Amino acid sequence: MKTRGSTGKKKMKIVFIGGGAMGEAMVRCLLTKKVASPQDIVVSDISPVRRELLSREYGVSTLDDNRKAVTSADLIILAVKPQNLPEVMEKIKGLAPEQLVLSIVAGATLSSLCQGLNHSSVIRAMPNMPAQIGEGMTIWTATTETERKQKELAQTVLRALGKEIYVTEEKYLDMATALSGSGPAYVFLFIEALVDAGVHIGLPRNVAQELVIQTILGSAFTVEKTGKHPADLRNMVTSPGGTTTEALLQLEKGRFRSLLLKAVAAAYKKAKRL
Repeated sequence: MKTRGSTGKKKMKIVFIGGGAMGEAMVRCLLTKKVASPQDIVVSDISPVRRELLSREYGVSTLDDNRKAVTSADLIILAVKPQNLPEVMEKIKGLAPEQLVLSIVAGATLSSLCQGLNHSSVIRAMPNMPAQIGEGMTIWTATTETERKQKELAQTVLRALGKEIYVTEEKYLDMATALSGSGPAYVFLFIEALVDAGVHIGLPRNVAQELVIQTILGSAFTVEKTGKHPADLRNMVTSPGGTTTEALLQLEKGRFRSLLLKAVAAAYKKAKRL
């Protein structure tokens, strides 16, 4: 498993099963944040094109044999499509007890992972799309058999993707799927609509887009840094009888809050069925 470099420091071998968009993003973030070096990482992928790209761009080792790839791995990250997971688990079944598996496969529960792998040290994580640039939000949980040091390793890896939240109950991952998982799509739609509104009233599209993006970034940071309730901050922007009041009235008439609630509830219902 762990080997020692010239400095005597223990080195960790991280193996990715799947080198698609999210797998590549994790590799990039681990290297950028200096959590791992290229020689610590192996990526196994069936596509020769992906293997060549990952090797060329990041200097990591690549293989087309999952079983061979996981040999002596400390951390195995499952980053494959859900439909390919059963075959992958069957191939790598028989891992050593001290090897840790971290799955980012959508819909794959801890019980299904443990059963499919015949392995108990398993973590299930759900990063969202902004993790691809190191600004993601990841929620994760682990089996009771997963040791504290293994959880610390997983936390270090997931923090390279942005922020992370550990929960003891797996049910919260389905809920988070509807909020932080699908959430970027809601925000992108909101950005798109605001930019279009700016164009509608006469702003050049590039100006409208810059105004909207910075407004959303600044507003989010204000909530985070002040710790104030969003309603209190909204009231600070809303002058009696002013333009903001008129705009908010139209949003309330259109049931903006209700639509968001229904959208998240529908996404959660769908997530539970996956």
